[in-house]
Amino acid sequence: MNGKMKILMVSAVLILSIVGLGCLDAIDDEMSATIGYVTWDGEVASTNVMKQVLEQAGYDVEIIAVDAGPLYQGLAQGQFDFTTSAWLPHTHGHYMDQYGDNFVEVSTNLEGCKIGLVVPEYVTIDSIEEMNDVVDEFDGRIVGIEPGAGIMTATENAIDVYDLEYELVASSSAGMAAELRTAVANDEWVVVTGWSPHWKFDRWELKYLEDPELVYGEEEYVATLARAGLQEDKPELYDIISRFYWTQDDIQSVMMDIEEGMAPEDAAAKWVEENPEKVNEWIGA
Repeated sequence: MNGKMKILMVSAVLILSIVGLGCLDAIDDEMSATIGYVTWDGEVASTNVMKQVLEQAGYDVEIIAVDAGPLYQGLAQGQFDFTTSAWLPHTHGHYMDQYGDNFVEVSTNLEGCKIGLVVPEYVTIDSIEEMNDVVDEFDGRIVGIEPGAGIMTATENAIDVYDLEYELVASSSAGMAAELRTAVANDEWVVVTGWSPHWKFDRWELKYLEDPELVYGEEEYVATLARAGLQEDKPELYDIISRFYWTQDDIQSVMMDIEEGMAPEDAAAKWVEENPEKVNEWIGA
């Protein structure tokens, strides 16, 4: 074999190697998934379950926790492949108005949801309209969660619409639950921004205050949103997330395990192990 032929053969091998590596990179990228989520109890549950399901299907999964605003902005910019955290049509409606043209609403993953102001059952009022009559009993405070959350915006609107003489105190999901826990333990009055499904309704006897002006909207659903182009780039991933749908009982069981001290990934793994038929349906097995 002459020297020229050897050079051509070596060059061909190098080219094939480079092309092969490029194909492997493409395959690796196709089998990766990045999930954005907000750190609300339900979204922690659904995100960790989807992580477990996708890993079972062979994906390399990264989950990234952000506030609601950055979640929608990041999804619109393609920083996340998808999220299971969209509360619609009311809670996150303003984010959909702002960013909705830049991503895809894939499917509904949970129905029968609700937001509003929540109090212990022993509180003797039943409507937001009555709150100004008992300002002192509530210390003039509504205990909220993270600033910028949709329910916080809705509560600011409720204060205006009902002319409430209350301060909305920003906190976090965990902080809100801690204040509720302390108040119930001492039979004290407290009003918090609440939503269901949430483990607090299993833990304590609570009720929503009636909202005759429908400031908090009516029934909500939780949607899966995907970045633009995901269906074309990763069709199998898109198909899996489009089939993701579960019930209030499903998500409540994961949330309760987390509330009782189980790590989110362990609670998700337990649910996945106990529900193989549903998981296989999502995967398309």
